[in-house]
Amino acid sequence: MSSHYEAPIREPLILGEKSYHDISVDVGAPILGKANKSWWIVFSIALVAFLWGLGCIVYTVSTGIGVWGLNKTIGWAWDITNFVWWVGIGHAGTLISAVLLLFRQKWRMAINRSAEAMTIFAVVQAGLFPIIHMGRPWLAYWVLPIPNQFGSLWVNFNSPLLWDVFAISTYLSVSLVFWWTGLLPDFAMIRDRTKSPFQQKIYGILSFGWSGRAKDWQRFEEVSLVLAGLATPLVLSVHTIVSFDFATSVVPGWHSTIFPPYFVAGAIFSGFAMVQTLLLVMRKVVSLENYITIVHIEFMNKVILLTGGIVTVAYLTEYFIGWYSGVPYENYTYLSFGAATGPYWWAFWALIICNLIVPLTLWVKKWRRNILWTFIVALIINIGMWFERFDIIVICLSKDRLASTWSMFSPTFVDIGVFVGTIGFFFVLFLLYARTFPVIAQAEVKSILKSSGERYKRIRESGKDLAGTATDERTSNYAARPQSLGVASNADATHHQSTVNADALVDTEAKKAEIDMMLARIGTYDPATQTPDDLKKISGVGPVLEQKLHQLGIYTYDQVSKMTKKEYDLLDEIIDGFPGRAERDDWAGQAQNLKN
Repeated sequence: MSSHYEAPIREPLILGEKSYHDISVDVGAPILGKANKSWWIVFSIALVAFLWGLGCIVYTVSTGIGVWGLNKTIGWAWDITNFVWWVGIGHAGTLISAVLLLFRQKWRMAINRSAEAMTIFAVVQAGLFPIIHMGRPWLAYWVLPIPNQFGSLWVNFNSPLLWDVFAISTYLSVSLVFWWTGLLPDFAMIRDRTKSPFQQKIYGILSFGWSGRAKDWQRFEEVSLVLAGLATPLVLSVHTIVSFDFATSVVPGWHSTIFPPYFVAGAIFSGFAMVQTLLLVMRKVVSLENYITIVHIEFMNKVILLTGGIVTVAYLTEYFIGWYSGVPYENYTYLSFGAATGPYWWAFWALIICNLIVPLTLWVKKWRRNILWTFIVALIINIGMWFERFDIIVICLSKDRLASTWSMFSPTFVDIGVFVGTIGFFFVLFLLYARTFPVIAQAEVKSILKSSGERYKRIRESGKDLAGTATDERTSNYAARPQSLGVASNADATHHQSTVNADALVDTEAKKAEIDMMLARIGTYDPATQTPDDLKKISGVGPVLEQKLHQLGIYTYDQVSKMTKKEYDLLDEIIDGFPGRAERDDWAGQAQNLKN
């Protein structure tokens, strides 16, 4: 029990009477089952928004950037605002995946998969805006330093805009590899649970031949740690380089050394808010309340509080330095008295209220653990962080050093349509992901079941040892009928069949008793009078699985031929890496043929 010990004061991260088998069933249900009505409603709305945005993009490309609300003074506006906003949203996935993995934070395990998916989908949306803004998207490859037919035409390596290309493409690549690596055991779980030959083939390809061997897990852990080490600097570097788009210029309000840490904190702030928004919806729609709990929500809110505090300090610093400098141009920047009272006063106060005032309510524990209020706050922060990027770009550009160039920006229906379209595209991708990929890292959640599962914590708090606890309803029937099956009673539960060596597979006396009952039904193996059969001749049984069957006391074709669905279900729970395989491949029928 010591290896699974967790302080009693800590709240459980997995609620309910969950076993390893239950986790596999719950995580696989959205994929193996049919989509519910809620999913179809949200998907239809997202698809309509995406198609509207797609139409606006086609209109923009075919007509020209003039259909946007840009002018000669404000050359960046709605598009770059959305670009920075989407990149920021993608930050939380890397932080949850890499940094919290290195710090061994258990609470990340139920939310990291969806956060990683959100990162990839958000970066895809972000990349659309600079490409469209080029005016000729088909020439987007010109930003890459590749040989060309124009001789001396080359990219400007001194431009932070080019640094963006390298940073974001690297960020997307590492995030994609990290996400896919974590999905391998989950793809294998779906492959083994599904009864559809088509799904078996597809998920078999996606899982890269994952078999659940110890060597597979060793490599999985090693690669995960290496990728986490590579991804951790990206948490700081990507939005730092995005901030250089502004900080390396001489525009008042942009030329600021505080931008890199300020942008990073703001990105994590908005990213965690978006993760909260998605998870609170998904836990209800996909019925994951037992895995995404109030504890996860509270921890996320604490990170939002921390990063929100850093952003608040940055706001105050920006305002104070601008005022203290005495430079008149600074009075028209995005954080100034002029911004608060000027023509964009509504955007300024939207930023202050959404990013500074509303998140302060999370200091109150009752509100921090309130699901509805958390959802509202997360939405407000997402809105506030969009206004922050809008204020930085539009307010600072609207009043240049010459009063004759001062101008206002008003978005057109095309500006709004493209943005709404990316939101729709994002949710289309996320909803399709939730129907085809496991939304929770089931292998990682299983690793904390005994330390952070509600049932196991309750057993420890009652002063009992984990041994002797039932893992499902069938175990509770054991005490009523041990002697009739020739199995040891509870009082003598430690005396199991001599051919059983299942300590590596099960850790409770009750589960070992279930194995004894199974052997009472299918027969026991006597090494003195019997010779073991080659179980590898049964389709679906390899060397690893044969070894596990031996640990359970199953050595002969005769034993396997007597298996029924009851024995198959027990094997599914104990040998969790191969759910459904025994029944699907008809081990009993194969063993009967081999026996004859």
